[in-house]
Amino acid sequence: MAIQQTAERQQSFADLFNLIGENVGRVIQGKSDVIDLVLLAVVSEGHLLLEDVPGVGKTSMAKALAASIDGTFGRMQFTPDLLPSDVVGVSVFDRSTNRFEFRPGPVFANVVLADEINRASPKTQSALLEAMAEGQVTVDGHTYGLPPPFLVIATQNPIEHEGTYPLPESQLDRFLMRVSMGYPSRQAELEILTAHAESGALADLRPVVSAAQVQAMANAVRRIHMADALLGYLVDLAAASRHHPALALGMSPRATLSLQRVARARAAAAGRAYVTPDDIKALARPVLGHRLLITPEAQLQGMSTDDALSEVLRSVPVPSGAAAR
Repeated sequence: MAIQQTAERQQSFADLFNLIGENVGRVIQGKSDVIDLVLLAVVSEGHLLLEDVPGVGKTSMAKALAASIDGTFGRMQFTPDLLPSDVVGVSVFDRSTNRFEFRPGPVFANVVLADEINRASPKTQSALLEAMAEGQVTVDGHTYGLPPPFLVIATQNPIEHEGTYPLPESQLDRFLMRVSMGYPSRQAELEILTAHAESGALADLRPVVSAAQVQAMANAVRRIHMADALLGYLVDLAAASRHHPALALGMSPRATLSLQRVARARAAAAGRAYVTPDDIKALARPVLGHRLLITPEAQLQGMSTDDALSEVLRSVPVPSGAAAR
């Protein structure tokens, strides 16, 4: 009976996951793989770094997601003169009550878009750290919780670096995944022209689930089983990355936890109550690629972070058989 209830719960999870994905796909055509990664970040209670050239739909992705889950949407356009108080909020003195009143910033939303995050100063960038790591902000000694579900989608342009402040490794590590949108295929671009010709597809989008349902999905992810052999596989991957000669910075414990969490979410989205090695391998690049730092010597030899990660994945034996379930 318990096994049947678990299967029904996972099937319900998969149905809701696909429903949200199809709804977002009405706005973001031809990018089902990217949409899946975004949704995995949501139900894993992580945050997303969208890195790509302008005009490929990064902002539309965030808006479509917020509309699909009936959540609130906050947007911050990061510029060099943006202040931390513009992100988290500020306390303003109210003469009528003779006390300070807190006015929340745009970070108080279910889906928060930090547009061109690398254009703000490091001080302003760091204002997001507490919110991303702990789901709360502290202003003038008072702590304010953020509404669940809470997702930060930060965007940055990898081409134009003039006047930008590169994200430090400590902040990159806060992002569950780094995803590239990429240009659409010819067919997808034709669909975009048709969908956006007369009226905006985004304006016509309606919620398909509630924010409470999304939070319930996130809670269900924690109950997905991961075998001891796969936990050992994650630890071995982390050790291999830390000792790889081409990597100056390997996987942190936060990276290991992140890969575990999102692998569980992928299993739930597939309708399974357990994680497989394929879940881990499929998500290794978007979860780990931005956390690893290659050595200058390896760079001179033409090696990339992706090359080093591929070597790490090949060097660690993959659990098989019943031990991996």
